[in-house]
Amino acid sequence: MESVKATKGTGVVTSVPSDSPDDYMTTEDLRTKAEYYKVSSKRVAFEPVPVIETAKYSLSSKFAKNAKEIAYKEGFYSGTIIIIIGDFKGESVQDVKPKIRTQLIEKDLLSPTQSLRIWSCRSSADECVVALMDQWYMNYVELTLNICFRLLARMDTWTAETRNLFESILAWLNQWACARTHSLGSKMPWDPQFMVESLSDSTIYMAYYTCRAPAASITGHTVGPLGVTAQQMTDEAWDYIFCNGPWPNPEPFPREKADTMKHEFDYFYPFEIRSSGKDLVQNNLTFLLYNHVAIFPEDKWPLSIRTNGHLMLNGQKMSKSKGNSLTLREGIEKFGADAMRLTLADAGDGVEDANFDEKTGQRKHLASAHSYLDATNQNGGHGPRNYHDRVFEEEIINHIDITKHHYETTSFKDALKYGFYEFQNIRDWYRKVTADVGMHIDLVKYWIRTSPLLMAPFAEHTA
Repeated sequence: MESVKATKGTGVVTSVPSDSPDDYMTTEDLRTKAEYYKVSSKRVAFEPVPVIETAKYSLSSKFAKNAKEIAYKEGFYSGTIIIIIGDFKGESVQDVKPKIRTQLIEKDLLSPTQSLRIWSCRSSADECVVALMDQWYMNYVELTLNICFRLLARMDTWTAETRNLFESILAWLNQWACARTHSLGSKMPWDPQFMVESLSDSTIYMAYYTCRAPAASITGHTVGPLGVTAQQMTDEAWDYIFCNGPWPNPEPFPREKADTMKHEFDYFYPFEIRSSGKDLVQNNLTFLLYNHVAIFPEDKWPLSIRTNGHLMLNGQKMSKSKGNSLTLREGIEKFGADAMRLTLADAGDGVEDANFDEKTGQRKHLASAHSYLDATNQNGGHGPRNYHDRVFEEEIINHIDITKHHYETTSFKDALKYGFYEFQNIRDWYRKVTADVGMHIDLVKYWIRTSPLLMAPFAEHTA
């Protein structure tokens, strides 16, 4: 009761002495010190009424230190109503609670309210409040229970963590408020006073990348090379391009032009990988699945979605307020393009947050990138190959295969490890064990030719 906030509702809450030692103690304090608290003694001249009884705790049980948590759980999950409340005497508390709520609303004794769990404000510093307004909802229940889980089962998520996160989100995110009344957006076709909410409207934009021929500018004001205007791109035309629908009659523009766009879409779709931040699984990426399943035929569904963590700088979260941010342009100017790319690869590429270490960019990678040529500047022979020569050759082949696998699975940190660091280590080992006879010149050349190829995706200029 002492925590009542006058800014929340009417500032009145229900005292629940059965579930809260704080409320019980405050109630007893008011009864015994009514004059001190300037409360009329008549208003507190009552005894707490027992309402709930459980098998584990009797009505006379003493309050323990952690009684609030114990009493609440015990009362809700194991308690039964012991007084006449409507027709609910003897029923369990967890079953009765929604019934009592419904009954009170029907008798106009209760008005449901909604509020934010925490204080929130806009960028203008205005406090946000909940307003009960008309709203359109997108019902994804059928998609969730059936088709989306089937898509997820066959789709490559690259990591188990991403797959588990998708499964948990799909299990509960099945109805979504899809309309809003302000900002930019597309009008609701059946209710123009609303605009389509951005997540419901923007998660298939990659499909439009494949056929931008109608416009030559991003705003759509300039007609593209096909001579088709934005107004001519009707819903029926998009259905023909994206969903194999019938060509409309009358046609909005020549069908040959639509076939050109459809050919581009069929060539690029479905997309092979969508890479994004792990925090977008619970919104943008989940709606990407919903909307692709709802709109496109099955052969155009996504093949894979890969998520990654955030990027830290020198072990700390980048923040404008702290001033510890580094843009790509600043990084290139400071370290060079190749050292920047090598350091980013070394930072990590899983769902865990990656760490860009500036010390690595300043020294380690750049020095190593130029050291391998000097390190192989050693006289060698030709002739037959000995045991160490054959082992070195097999190690080169093995590291090529391992590095290729990590490139294909977008495990760039491991690709850098085996294609750069470990590849230099096997050369150092070979040079050491052949110090008395010299390295075989053909294998040295093989290593030198291969090393830049393995480095090229990271450090193309050095390679």
